[in-house]
Order: sequence, then C-alpha cells, then structure tokens
Amino acid sequence: YNEYKSYLSLTMAAVKQLNPKAEVARAAQALDLNISAAMGLQDVLRTNLGPKGTMKMLVSGAGDIKITKDGNVLLHEMQIQHPTASLIARVATAQDDITGDGTTSNVLIIGELLKQAKVYIGDGLHPRVAAEGFDLAKKKALAVLEEMAVEKTSRDDLVNVARTSLRTKVKGQVAELLTEIIVDAVLAIKKPDQPIDLHMVEIMSMEHKTEMDTKLVKGLVMDHGARHPDMPKKVTDAFILTCNVSLEYEKSEVNSGFFYKSAEEREKLVKAERAFTDEKVRQIIELKRQVVGDSDKGFVVINQKGIDPNSLDMLAREGIVGLRRAKRRNMERIVLACGGTAVNSFDDITPESLGHAGLFYEHVLGDDKYSFIEECDNPQSVTILIKGPNKHTITQIKDAVRDGLRAVKNAIDDGRVVAGAGAFEVAIYQALQEFKTEVKGKARLGVEAFAEAMLIIPKCLAQNAGHDAQDCLVRLLQEYKGTDKPVGLDLVSGEAMLPMEAGVFDNYCVKKQLLNSCTVISSNLLIVDEVMRAGMSSLKG
Repeated sequence: YNEYKSYLSLTMAAVKQLNPKAEVARAAQALDLNISAAMGLQDVLRTNLGPKGTMKMLVSGAGDIKITKDGNVLLHEMQIQHPTASLIARVATAQDDITGDGTTSNVLIIGELLKQAKVYIGDGLHPRVAAEGFDLAKKKALAVLEEMAVEKTSRDDLVNVARTSLRTKVKGQVAELLTEIIVDAVLAIKKPDQPIDLHMVEIMSMEHKTEMDTKLVKGLVMDHGARHPDMPKKVTDAFILTCNVSLEYEKSEVNSGFFYKSAEEREKLVKAERAFTDEKVRQIIELKRQVVGDSDKGFVVINQKGIDPNSLDMLAREGIVGLRRAKRRNMERIVLACGGTAVNSFDDITPESLGHAGLFYEHVLGDDKYSFIEECDNPQSVTILIKGPNKHTITQIKDAVRDGLRAVKNAIDDGRVVAGAGAFEVAIYQALQEFKTEVKGKARLGVEAFAEAMLIIPKCLAQNAGHDAQDCLVRLLQEYKGTDKPVGLDLVSGEAMLPMEAGVFDNYCVKKQLLNSCTVISSNLLIVDEVMRAGMSSLKG
C-alpha cells in the first residue's frame, strides 16, 4: 500500500511538473466528482420522463425560444461545462442517433447506477467488484429482455408503438393525430424485403393555422412554385416529367469571344446560341402534344437544374407548368410518388418516362410558394405537412415526428416489442433479486445495485404523474409477484395495469441499447480513480 501511495505522489508530482496549473482529483474525490455529475444531469432530466413529464424552456443567446421535453434536444442544446456530464450527454445522444429514442431513460439509469453503487462503495466495496456485478446483471437483464419480447407487427401494434413514443414528446391530442399520420407514412414507403428509407418521407413545415391541421399528403409538397406568372396554378390529371437537364443559356467552357462585321451577323450568332436551349424545350413541347393531345390533362416539368426566362415563356405558352432547381432528394421522391423515370437527356425521351398525379396545385402563403403533387396512384414516397402557429411549436412537432418515424421503423425491423409503462424495469428487478442468490462473492452487491437502479424508471413515471413513488412501486411489485404477465403503471390512477393489453409498447432495440450503453459507461466511470485536467478550471463536484 505504501508503494502504491508513493507511486501516486510521484504521478501527481510529474503532472504538476508538466503543467503547474493542472488540477488532479484522486481516488474517492474522483469518484464523487463523476457520481455528482451523473446525479446532477439526472436531476435536470428526471421530470421530463413519460407522457406526464414537464417541459423545459431553452432560451439561446439570441433570444430564440425552444420549449421541449425531448431528452435528445435538451442535451444537444444545453451548454454542459462539466466533463463527466458532457460525456454522459454524448452517450445519451448517441442512443438517439442509433435507435431514435430512450435518451432521458439513458441519463436516468446511468445516474441511478452510480448513485446505488456509491452506497456500497461507501461501505467498503471496491468499484471494480461493483462493475463486475453490473456486468453479470446486464447479461441477466438481456436474457429477461429476450423472454419478454413479443412478436407484434400488425398496423394496430405499430400504432401503439408510435403512440407510446409520441406521448412522451407532445401533448396527448397532438400525439393521437401524429400517430396515425406516422404509421401510414412508414407503411406507404415500406417495400417488401428492402430496408425502410425514412428519407422518402419528406417533412415540410408551414407556419399556418394550428398543430391540429398537420396532415399526411400522399404525394409530395415542395417549398417553391412555378417561376412564370402565366403558368397554370392548378392542373388535374397531370403528367409529371422529372428531369435533370439545364434549360438555360450555357456559356462555353473555354473562354471564347465572337467577332462580327454587321448587326445581321450578330443576330445570327445570338439565334444559333439560343437554338441549342430552344431545341431542348421544343422536345418537351412535342412530348406534351403527343401525350396530352386535345384533352384537358395537365403537364408539369420538374427540373433539378435551371430554366431561363425564354424557356419558361415557351413552356407557359403551351400551358406547361415548369418548376426549376428542385432538391436532388426530391427527384428520387417524385419518381417514387408518381412513377416514371428521371431523365438526364431529352434525346431518347418517351411517354414511358412520365409519371402521373391526379392533382397538382400551388399554394401561396405570404411570400412563400408551395407546390403540392397529390392523388398519386401508388405513392412510395409521402410528405408529412406540419402546421403550427409559431416556430417553436413546429420545431417541437418536427422532433416528435422524427422520433415517431424511427419508433415505427424499429418495430418493423425488430419484428417484436416490449411491454412499456415501467413493466420491463420491474421484471428485471424481480429477475435480478432471484438471480443474485446464484452470484458468489461481493459481486452480488453490484447485482443488487443494478436491480435497485432499474426502478428509477417506474419511480419517475409515478412522480411525474403526481403519485407517491413508493406506493406505486409497492403495488407494482405485489401485482407482478401474483401474475406471470408484465405489470406496468397506469399514470392516470396510479394503479397497476397490463401494458400489453392497454397497448403501451416500447421498442425492443431501444431497451437493448439502453442496457448495453448504460452498463458500459457506468462501469467505466466507477473505475476512474484519477481525473487530471489542464488549466485552472475547477474540478470540484
């Protein structure tokens, strides 16, 4: 021990020599530093958990307001100074990047694991032994997860998964509306035996009306309109030509100049230059005449590159709607929504290249124009049109929609779900209480700490709903012992309920990721016995 002590003092002396301003926190002090950071972050986020969680209002330096209870948004936007707290925040946001949910739970469980371990370490348990206990408990918890996962993939099940996720982000009424929209959107873009690409769901926002006017457009909404005043504002039964061809005057690639003797020669040169672009526009007009003929059908050209005023004028005279500079991603979406193919040259253009939409119209809102492509036959790309009276409402709904889409995608990919409402955590607690009797030595205390830490989720759900946490917990544990089904907490009455029957489902992959990441980061923080920080910034917990 004396040798170890002298080694530590040598280490400190070496650090001080290299950087006299460095601060060093050692042994118990380093552990306290990490635990207090985790508990501090936990205190900030614990009131956000669940559908009854409270909101946080974030005000930026410029005075922009964000009202949210999404853990991921909070951790991204908050200015976290403490190094350990910052590390935990990064782990939690990585959870969101991987699975799309579970950020708040991540922070709560890490904080609680360290808090429970602190009790035993204070009584003389070595942090390394506690970490080994955590690892054993994690393996058992993952086994419980496999047993509890239930195969559910029907539309009603997906609706329940989306509703459970959304109710923790936005108020109930909006969550109900968004649930149906999100499930329909994901099912529309789902192709058999292919991974789901959520980029094919366009999320468009309009600062207009209320959040209850948010809707699913089975087609596409673009945030720009036709560029010529004489073009039709609304066409029905329209052919859609998607192209990536420049319809504007092109400069030569090399630096060139024209020399002419008379005005007539100059006119000829200008005509020859224009003829190159005009020929491409004529090919579009010929195709339109071929497919539309004398009927009332519409014709819309959506181009990724530019269309110059002369070309726009030629298209307008033919009654063709021309949109220029569309987003590259929209080119993929239009083809999936309307059919046809995106063309890169007009030389071999055929009627088979065209898509079809029942309705195309332009909507003007203030200075902004929006183009709607609707009534598509079999859209495999759709748009969620978010409406709201102000920016922070729209931002809040946007974040919720992204999480909801990921929740439905995860449920489809996993093919199974887990009981929500704290049922999973209660089941782990009971399983670990039985399992710890099989664990030999002091590692059993680590398993005990892990089991206790899991109960933070039902505790916080009860507190945030205005119930007594201990009462609710006792009821849950009693009910669970009397039945072999998962038992969760009814937040309205504070009584026990069966989440699988009530339709409260959590994602399997979110729970799996939670158990893995929380255990790893907690174990790593427990076995840190020295924190060195350059400069004068304080390391006091």
